[in-house]
Amino acid sequence: MPQPSRVLVLGAGFAGLWAALGAARRLDELGVAQGAVKITIVSTQPFHDIRVRNYEADLSPCRIPLPDLLDPAGVGHITADVTGIDPAQATVRTADGAMLRYDRLVVALGSSVAKPDLPGLAEFGFDVDTYDGATKLQAHIRALADRAAEPASTTAVVVGAGLTGIETASELPRMLSKALGPEATPRVILVDHNPHVGSDMGESARPVIEDALAANHVDTLTGVGVTAVDARSVTLSSGEVVPTATVVWCAGMRANPLTAQLGVPRDRLGRLPVDDHLRVEGVSGIFASGDVAVARMDNEHMSVMSCQHGRPMGRYAGYNVISDLLGAPMLSLRIPWYVTVLDLGPAGAVYTEGWDRRVVSTGAEAKATKQLINGERIYPPLTGDRTALLAAAAPELQAAPAYGD
Repeated sequence: MPQPSRVLVLGAGFAGLWAALGAARRLDELGVAQGAVKITIVSTQPFHDIRVRNYEADLSPCRIPLPDLLDPAGVGHITADVTGIDPAQATVRTADGAMLRYDRLVVALGSSVAKPDLPGLAEFGFDVDTYDGATKLQAHIRALADRAAEPASTTAVVVGAGLTGIETASELPRMLSKALGPEATPRVILVDHNPHVGSDMGESARPVIEDALAANHVDTLTGVGVTAVDARSVTLSSGEVVPTATVVWCAGMRANPLTAQLGVPRDRLGRLPVDDHLRVEGVSGIFASGDVAVARMDNEHMSVMSCQHGRPMGRYAGYNVISDLLGAPMLSLRIPWYVTVLDLGPAGAVYTEGWDRRVVSTGAEAKATKQLINGERIYPPLTGDRTALLAAAAPELQAAPAYGD
């Protein structure tokens, strides 16, 4: 009896989940006999985490058990840390010593926050990069209530005024107030080495962001970096020492370092170059999607590390990896629109359109759009229905989120 062909998907985030479900859908479309092709996800956790919500106060909707999503679609799952990829031997190695063979591979291992080797950061710093990191931060904040109400315990410093840093800083005043009680006066400081907060958001959005941070009682320190962290303070590049017991690092992202093992040139973020079909350029039998891949979105722009691009990249990678395996036609990916919806906590949100990020909606109106995205649009069907899951994995682009009337 012939052995089934094996398709491995590394990672169960937005790109990995949708690659696996997209591959299962494509098998159905092509009428492939059951058992002829085996699709398996390999991921560190047995969950699909809604990572982009980790800055929120309520994390209960942010973790979905993988069996609920994969079992109905006939996709297997291995919980393991991937430690090696050998393109020459078409194998993947895991931390427990397993060697997994593949006929086709989708690398969707995602990214992580880039923490520099600063004194004290690893020991005393927090992040919202992962579900576990976010829950650790929240447990720390709750424990602040047991400390004396002095500047270090009532002050939080967020490092990095990009999108994640702004969203985190906007939520922290309420989180601190809830933990510390009505008598405390929490202070949140957003620090960035750039001259402005939200430097990637463009000129149009900057005044909206600055006004929202002020309304949220978030102070900003720009043009400075952090040089050291300890249990009770951070030291800035200016020499200033800020008392704080809560340092949240949100500065910079890098693709999973295993991308280096494919032996091809990567971009400055460690991402793999892929063609229009999401095949890694220069390597046979390997596709990449999400934060580990850099793909062309239109004639001028490349993909960014976001669920906006990771989800469709996953769907197309899944469709194409099966098509490539079985000699069927593949689809080219292009995403002709780009939007950003930045959560600004109690001050609402800001919605921008286009790569130049023109503001089209703010405040409560934009907040409603953000809540729709975070609470519905980026979720897979949760009913356990195979038909619904595979329908959601179609290689089609969602329309841009609606705003206004």
